[in-house]
Amino acid sequence: MNIVLLEPEIPFNTGNIGRTCVATDSKLHLIKPLGFEIDDKSIKRSGLDYWQDLEVYYYENFADFVEKNNNPMIYIASTKAKNLYSDVCYEEDSFIMFGRESSGTPEEILIQYPETCIRIPMHEKHRSLNLSTSASIVLYEALRQQNFKGLLLEGELRKYKWVDVSND
Repeated sequence: MNIVLLEPEIPFNTGNIGRTCVATDSKLHLIKPLGFEIDDKSIKRSGLDYWQDLEVYYYENFADFVEKNNNPMIYIASTKAKNLYSDVCYEEDSFIMFGRESSGTPEEILIQYPETCIRIPMHEKHRSLNLSTSASIVLYEALRQQNFKGLLLEGELRKYKWVDVSND
């Protein structure tokens, strides 16, 4: 899978998302301008020692991203979307994009992708979730739809002793 951050502003969020990408064998795409320096110690701290294993790509702007990825189908997370993130069918290697923490994805981009804009349901009194939380929610749904390909190897679970804690 591919996580795309459009002009991320908070280094801790980007670091956390980078760590999630490494743990799920996903790629991270960062579209400039970034609200921090990529060598910022806070990115490294939140990404821990995973950052060195991250497959990350950088783009000058959204048009550069689209061009370099051959006009990919992009699922764009937005509070303005009509589709729930859990109601779309993600393809293997889907691109899932998240906008700026402060203002989301600009309207001029959203209107280009009306059928693939997605939202996470939440209580009407609240504006949005944290960016790294949102990225994890959508990414794991996309991975679930792909049967967590490459993440759960055959026989892997047999290593663990499972205890039934239900009350019969």
